[in-house]
Amino acid sequence: MTRELKSMDGNNAAAHVSYAFTEVAGIYPITPSSPMADFVDIWASQGRKNIFGTTVKVCEMQSEGGAAGAVHGSLATGALTTTYTASQGLLLMIPNMYKIAAEQLPSVFHVSARTVSTQALNIFGDHSDVMACRQTGFAMLAEGNVQEVMDLSAVAHLAAIKGRVPFLNFFDGFRTSHEVQKIAVWDYEDLADMCDMDAVRAFREHSLNPERPAMRGSHENGDIFFQHREACNSLYDDLPAVVEEYMQKVNEKLGTNYQLFNYYGAEDADRVIVAMGSFCDVAEEVIDYLNAQGEKVGLVKVRLYRPFVTSKFVEALPATVKKIAVMDRTKEPGSIGEPLYMDVVNALAVEGRTGITVTGGRYGLGSKDTPPSSVFAIYTELEKDEPRRQFTIGIVDDVTNLSLPEVPAPNTAAPGTIECKFWGLGGDGTVGANKNSIKIIGDHTDKYVQAYFQYDSKKTGGVTISHLRFGDSPIRSPYYVNKADFVACHNPSYVTKGFPIVRDVKPGGSFLINCQWTPEELEQHLSAEAKRYIAENDIKLYLINAIDLAIELGMGKRTNTILQSAFFTLAKVMPQEEAIQYMKDAATKSYAKKGQDVVDMNHKAIDAGATAFVRV
Repeated sequence: MTRELKSMDGNNAAAHVSYAFTEVAGIYPITPSSPMADFVDIWASQGRKNIFGTTVKVCEMQSEGGAAGAVHGSLATGALTTTYTASQGLLLMIPNMYKIAAEQLPSVFHVSARTVSTQALNIFGDHSDVMACRQTGFAMLAEGNVQEVMDLSAVAHLAAIKGRVPFLNFFDGFRTSHEVQKIAVWDYEDLADMCDMDAVRAFREHSLNPERPAMRGSHENGDIFFQHREACNSLYDDLPAVVEEYMQKVNEKLGTNYQLFNYYGAEDADRVIVAMGSFCDVAEEVIDYLNAQGEKVGLVKVRLYRPFVTSKFVEALPATVKKIAVMDRTKEPGSIGEPLYMDVVNALAVEGRTGITVTGGRYGLGSKDTPPSSVFAIYTELEKDEPRRQFTIGIVDDVTNLSLPEVPAPNTAAPGTIECKFWGLGGDGTVGANKNSIKIIGDHTDKYVQAYFQYDSKKTGGVTISHLRFGDSPIRSPYYVNKADFVACHNPSYVTKGFPIVRDVKPGGSFLINCQWTPEELEQHLSAEAKRYIAENDIKLYLINAIDLAIELGMGKRTNTILQSAFFTLAKVMPQEEAIQYMKDAATKSYAKKGQDVVDMNHKAIDAGATAFVRV
């Protein structure tokens, strides 16, 4: 089958699939899951139909607890119901999750996994929220990139309907939820083709209805509660086979190879990482590099985390494995080990696999970046006769000294990948312009694209850094761009404040600074170290005064359109005339509601920005 290719982020992908299987959405917004509910709400208002031929009814409640209660009540009436949440919002849903699971109601909670606040509030990503739900009775399915979110979210909905067990479908907050990729999109006819309508009918007939009276939510004493609690065992025993059935249906349609546990790497690997989420793509890059150098390393990607099928996990391991590093994106203080580590140790014991050393690592808490250098450090640690039983990566732990030493790593990204980095100010339009840029490249060229936007929790007024990649090969690099072919500094104060922005530029790369300075004045503001780096590495330095130009054009402080046009001219991703037309089309779409004058102003800014820079 041929699927349409579109540039979108993980939230958009999850929303696209969930809308197909949803009749009611009980929502309450929380970062970074809010866009999923926003998409569903917009599509419902536009009259989009799900696979049942109806429009989704969206109910926004006054808290996440209320949203979960609405989901529970809606499911009880026989409506397929979905919600979207993360972090503390998900924790507020836990009481209802116990009920939904025990009453065998086929819901799906889509979670852009986010840090649960501990010593401080953190709005970014790790797995501490979803790990707090593993005892609720919800099945748990994990995805590692935007394409997997599109493909496997369907499995969560289909298996929930047939297996009568609700699913918590999760992917990394921000790193996957907000990363833009060019992906193949499901057609609703294909999703409808896979749906078990007999199971849907059975669910609806099981609803609370005065015409079909049934008792639910009763009170039980100690004489029978235990027996009834055990009665659900067969559902969970049977569920993995249902998930495998739908993974196979997806594989047949797409030519993929999704399994409960997927192995990647050398068939005779002696060192293996076990992980789930976006970290798996980083590991795959390093595995390709190391195995090409003659090493024997691999990775087991956990997809169905609950129920955890020990036999399938052990089956996925190569027979030659001697050492395993289990990577958890959460921390449980006082525990023997983190959740996935404990599951792996128990799985090996249950299945009788002996002679394997298992270590446990923590990574990526609060969206701490996990670049290839961290993965190299793990495999280096596993080479030791006695690797550490517990460790951390990506940080320097000078308190308990658990962190692994890391050294600069070789470039493991797909050959030919062009990397760009943009430093902006929250609210100046840089992020929005870059989202437009990457979608123009993705949707109007044959190139693969990736865009990720890094900003602090202050958002407006804080530093924003946009990381863009594009190339002729699929891009699976879920980590920051550290050495870029093109770097733009959209806020001149960053130059005077000493941000080491110029060191982001690769030798021979381009550096664009937006400022009101002449070349002579720029020389006064650049540090001696920056000037030396530019000279020694043959950096092409450009100046653009988008600040005064925006004022002249009547755009005030909005320099983003001018700078976007300059980027397309300098980066030469596509013919200049085409790029300008696509930017104008995007501006028309974005600003049409604000009037033709605003549209015309942006069109003039695009024309001006294409030639407004000067080479220093």
